[in-house]
Amino acid sequence: MKFLFILFILLFTSLYGEVQLIKKENSDYNTTLLVIGGIHGDEPGGYFAASILATHYEVTSKNLWIIPNLNKDSIRENKRGVNGDMNRKFSILREGDKDAQTIKEIKKIILSAKVSLVLNLHDGHGFYRKENKGSIFNPNAWGQTCVIDQCDLSKDQPFGNLNNIANTVRDSINKKLLKAHHSFGVKNTNTKYEDEAMQLSLTYFAVTNNKPAFAIETSKNLSSLTQKVFYQLLAIEEYMKIMGITFIRKFNLTEKEIAKIIKKYGTLGINSNIFINLSKIKKKLSFIPIESKSNKFIFSHPLGAIKKIKGNYLVYIGNKKVTTLKPQYFNISQNCDVKFDLKVDKQLVSLPKASEFYVTTNFKIIKSKDYRVNVIGFKSKGTVNESGITIALNNLNPYYSVDKSHKVYRIEFYKNDEFCSMSMVHFK
Repeated sequence: MKFLFILFILLFTSLYGEVQLIKKENSDYNTTLLVIGGIHGDEPGGYFAASILATHYEVTSKNLWIIPNLNKDSIRENKRGVNGDMNRKFSILREGDKDAQTIKEIKKIILSAKVSLVLNLHDGHGFYRKENKGSIFNPNAWGQTCVIDQCDLSKDQPFGNLNNIANTVRDSINKKLLKAHHSFGVKNTNTKYEDEAMQLSLTYFAVTNNKPAFAIETSKNLSSLTQKVFYQLLAIEEYMKIMGITFIRKFNLTEKEIAKIIKKYGTLGINSNIFINLSKIKKKLSFIPIESKSNKFIFSHPLGAIKKIKGNYLVYIGNKKVTTLKPQYFNISQNCDVKFDLKVDKQLVSLPKASEFYVTTNFKIIKSKDYRVNVIGFKSKGTVNESGITIALNNLNPYYSVDKSHKVYRIEFYKNDEFCSMSMVHFK
């Protein structure tokens, strides 16, 4: 019997106030790469790459820190910055700025003694070229570049030769291009003397504090999100190699494999008693039993987020709205069992609360005097408690399925008219 359970904490995540910091560490903690995604909410190549780095890479030596979603609200809204450009707030910050706490926290992380090198992930306009070759290919473009603020830091900084490192990364990427016109360049903004706007940026804050920092800019003019993520990950891997950070990537670095990963939205846990698999989920689910306030939403995906609008809960993965949950408010019972007995294809099993299970033919929740069971979509007349009833797929109304394929349905457990938990049944 196959069960899948949700963990109601992200085991790899530490929360520093507003900032989600994911640490992959080894005993050699003196060398750490800090990767930051999502400072601009309309640049998904960066933050989806950072989320894949968090979930699909194992670091086997030295350390990798990842902030996949620095500007959470802007990512959800798919806007550069809902409170203004966050990447222009690292020198001067107006009193009362809504990004102030995030800026304070990310500065503290950057200045950590452990951090050896910083990568800030972006998607930029066009394709950078030293010579003007049109509106897309020109020196003013930012796309497909390794960006540095200056050539060098102090001699005692082990990764202080920014220009040499950026050129090495560029040359390595250009050997692995998907198409010839995707070639990378090195863009030196010479920030101190030539770029007042960049003097307000995250990378310039880092280098002025003797922290090596680079921006990776993939092109907004690439044909797909998968291509942007491909080049972001390719570049990040090159920086890791330069730093001596060894890793295991749990997939082949191809467009096809990246596309599969991006479509996997993971799971959502609500209040430790509801489990929802977000992959292939319908655009809207109604009558989700939750409390009227103070609900806890926990995602397995680093880019998961909730927005409440007009009483409904909109579920996002990055800038993608995955589904909308329409609530039905209940008191939550504090005295529920953690397991429930049932028969799955005539085999007696014990089902942990807030889990999902798989059925070939039918299932039956074993009747208990303490619990009422509601199988959402079961077609019956006058049945209040649906425990003790053998249920097959053809007994369920497809309208009430959770997934687009009409194979997944909700099972809700109640005690004394208070909600206990929700599990999911999958028909094979």
